[in-house]
Amino acid sequence: MSVETPVAPDQLVRDKATLLGFHDVAMTFPNGTVALSGVNLTVGRGEFVSVVGPSGCGKSTLLRIASGLESASDGTLELNTDHIGYVFQDATLLPWRDVQGNVELLAELAGRGPKIRREQAAKAIKLVGLEGFEKHLPKQLSGGMRMRASLARSFTLDPEVFLFDEPFGALDEITRSRLNDELLRLFAEQHFAGLFITHSVAEAVYLSTKVVVMSGRPGKLVGTFDIPFPMPRDPDIRYSPEFAALVGEVSHALKEAHS
Repeated sequence: MSVETPVAPDQLVRDKATLLGFHDVAMTFPNGTVALSGVNLTVGRGEFVSVVGPSGCGKSTLLRIASGLESASDGTLELNTDHIGYVFQDATLLPWRDVQGNVELLAELAGRGPKIRREQAAKAIKLVGLEGFEKHLPKQLSGGMRMRASLARSFTLDPEVFLFDEPFGALDEITRSRLNDELLRLFAEQHFAGLFITHSVAEAVYLSTKVVVMSGRPGKLVGTFDIPFPMPRDPDIRYSPEFAALVGEVSHALKEAHS
């Protein structure tokens, strides 16, 4: 796999500010499992792209390649920023650190000084609505609050590209819905590029500017849906006939891809 040289800022504007791109990306693991085949997908600044597909189709592998945790077997990864945030399925908080300490962690690992870390953590904690909980340990937080702390931790690195690996999948429906709304607010305020993995078609349609459907293994893109609902997005759009119809279209494409 080759990694393209980052382009200049003015070139980003001409290219619609593409920050992340997969070009004919394929992935075969050492045990012979072919996870991805010929994936072509770009995510630009101000785009929120959700990926839906059957279990085991390589959705999470895409994120690992984008983050550098895995190297693709073939194809090209285009990455035009060094500022990447990664939110996992689990909040992955250190149980012995309070919220403040957990949110400071990535900045600490990046070698930033204590004063800068505290300032960045305070800003991120306020951004995700966790003010007043700085001294709480993870075990004292609800599932939704732990995920907010995980989001805040990534925001300390000022990500231009945010990778989300089913971050709300384990939460109850009410908390998940609330965090969907919060994530859309953060997206509108921060203008990052988002790549979001989910098994929920309704969640994908609600959050995204574009939804792509992957086939079963080896995963490849078999459908793309531009989401017409404007940003900032009205939460009540989820109860409209237009929303239901689009969810139905994506669900049908997903069923076809899995058959």
